Amino acid sequence: MSRIELDACAQCDLLLNPARPAVGDNARCPRCGYLLQRPRKQSIERTFALSAAGLILILPANLLPLVGIKVLGNTRDGTLWSGVVTLYQEDMWAVAILVFLSSILFPLANIVLSLLVSGHLYFRKPNRFLPRWMRWLQHIEEWAMLEVYTLGIIVACVKLASMAELRFGFGLYAFVTLLIVNAMLASSLDQYLFWRRIEQLNHSHAP
Repeated sequence: MSRIELDACAQCDLLLNPARPAVGDNARCPRCGYLLQRPRKQSIERTFALSAAGLILILPANLLPLVGIKVLGNTRDGTLWSGVVTLYQEDMWAVAILVFLSSILFPLANIVLSLLVSGHLYFRKPNRFLPRWMRWLQHIEEWAMLEVYTLGIIVACVKLASMAELRFGFGLYAFVTLLIVNAMLASSLDQYLFWRRIEQLNHSHAP
């Protein structure tokens, strides 16, 4: 007896025949209009390359100076990590934890998981942890909010520009580039394709 494969809408749980839209098209649920699929061209290759680039950028973005402030001849450089430490020392530990999670830990985890999953799929290496990594990636990417911290940097620079001399460090350029890479990474990852390839890869190497 042949098995009938159906997909379920993540929004309303309607059972549907598997859709196969072409690159550039999208498939939506006929009941609620939820976006089911939007194929991306060369999704695995692009995700692998962008996550590798993000991993290279994340260290200078976190550790190198973002902005240097010069007041009355005294210069002080600020890094992303030193900002977290300063917030914690000023007893704003809740804000410090939020900044650390959303601007450092979650973006790093998002990039590492993207690299692990796309790397295994690109080189066709099965791994029993692939489904778990993919589920973590889907949850973590919702909390990686580099753009929120970028907005905070812009606001701080605007306020300080009239009071002090500002000097932009290499860390800021790395951070902005990381923000762009992260946005491209989110738009390149085709979740439906990834899940299908993970299932095919693990089944083809099952004992």
